[in-house]
Amino acid sequence: MTARRLTPMISVLTLAIATLLFWASFSGASAKSSEAAFVEKTISSHKIVIFSKSYCPYCRRAKSVFKELNMAPHVVELDERDDGWNIQDALGEMVGRRTVPQVFINGKHIGGSDDTVEAYESGKLAQLLGIAASGKDDL
Repeated sequence: MTARRLTPMISVLTLAIATLLFWASFSGASAKSSEAAFVEKTISSHKIVIFSKSYCPYCRRAKSVFKELNMAPHVVELDERDDGWNIQDALGEMVGRRTVPQVFINGKHIGGSDDTVEAYESGKLAQLLGIAASGKDDL
């Protein structure tokens, strides 16, 4: 084939690919925004939220801090949800980390396990929760 005959075919293929990418970006954006909306709604609806995985030792450690404080967090076990991976992606975009746990108090991102334990040991966590600091055992 000559270059003249290929030019229209390349233009059609380029247009088709551009159209496909355009529509794919919309479908991907709506899927992401629904998970992001879920994260935002969950965080705003509960005083303490932990995005966790049931088998994760770091998640268990963060949850134990709240047990020590006699506080019951709202826990979202991502490994027990069909959309857990997508929620974890949305969390990663929101807080800059894909790791679990991710802990929120009164809508504020506290961080992961180490951040939560550090806030507990310093008394900052009790302050954020509006409770008196209790005796802190090593976790």
